[in-house]
Amino acid sequence: MQTRLTESIKETPDGKRAEAILRKCVHCGFCTATCPTYQVLGDELDSPRGRIYLIKQLLEGNEVTESTQRHLDRCLTCRNCETTCPSGVQYGHLIDIGRRLVDERVEREPGDKIKRAVLGKALTSPLFGVAMRMAQAVRPALPAALAAKVPPRRAPGPVPRREHAREVFMLAGCVQPSMMPSIDAATRRVLDAIGIRARVASRSGCCGAVRFHLDQQSAALAQMRANIDAWWPDIEAGRVEAIVTNASGCGATVREYAHHLQDDPAYAAKAERISALVRDVAEIVEPHADELAGKLTGPLPARPAFHPPCTLQHWQGLRPLTENLLAKLGFALQPFAESHLCCGSAGTYSVLQPKIAGELRDRKLAAIRQVEPDVILSANIGCLAHLQGGTDVPVRHWIEAVDAAL
Repeated sequence: MQTRLTESIKETPDGKRAEAILRKCVHCGFCTATCPTYQVLGDELDSPRGRIYLIKQLLEGNEVTESTQRHLDRCLTCRNCETTCPSGVQYGHLIDIGRRLVDERVEREPGDKIKRAVLGKALTSPLFGVAMRMAQAVRPALPAALAAKVPPRRAPGPVPRREHAREVFMLAGCVQPSMMPSIDAATRRVLDAIGIRARVASRSGCCGAVRFHLDQQSAALAQMRANIDAWWPDIEAGRVEAIVTNASGCGATVREYAHHLQDDPAYAAKAERISALVRDVAEIVEPHADELAGKLTGPLPARPAFHPPCTLQHWQGLRPLTENLLAKLGFALQPFAESHLCCGSAGTYSVLQPKIAGELRDRKLAAIRQVEPDVILSANIGCLAHLQGGTDVPVRHWIEAVDAAL
């Protein structure tokens, strides 16, 4: 694709990256076949190809309007288009640039601005846990729409205290320990069973994903730097071998610390090392699959369906590894149609774009329902909560199912 970027943007780091990405795009349209919002809305401007055109116009100095912002906002950032693209277009990085520049030029409506500010602060605040526990306590009395956003509380159970020669960091997280503390506890028990101690670094916090995708990019970068500072002493001393994530959205974000901080001379090298240390919990467990399978004495689900989050399959490319691991552990996964499509959760997307998110969730659950599962397994807190809000079938993290069989 030919580009004529304005002089004011052309030689900036963002301009150089955007131009390189744009020039790879040949407008073939393969991406429209796998874009969730295009599938739902049927509007070319709500497809990756259309949004790329809008961003190109922006960078070339054309008028930017609320319509431009609306079409970019509707993107789930699932990166299904990147998996499909034959030209290797890094659409995810391009839309990050486009959203930030559009937000600098287009004033959001007061209601939208307030909603985004509240979400950015509330979801990453220590008070979120208090609010979530209160909501879970009165969940039966909540209106249906609100109750769907509040998953029933599952007791975490005991946390292992044994020391091991191998040690890894787990993310402190923001919403997961409050919404579903059972996931972190199950992760620690499974890792303990294969001789690995998992611990949370003090002073670490949210990975930055929530605020970054709310277009609060400066605040997100500050969270990334704070995490690096919290992890760095142990990493530099060689006390931990990996940073393990059990939420694929967080894992995808931390893997990209090196990208997000590449222009920061104080953090670029550290961020690169951090990104290299990130491992999804499936990557840590997989080499021990045979050993762990021998320890699973409890019953496994009879007909589990595995929903691969977009951040697992499209961002990190870990769907095959995770599904193969579960097969080695004895899970008879039931394949279903359109498993590549986003469920509509996408961080705060289900709050900001509830209609589209609801349609995508219903479409996903309809496909899963065809295989009559007794449990739906996944690998990301957002997907788990979003899907559970639309079905009576239990939705669990796969590590919880493994832990239950130990």
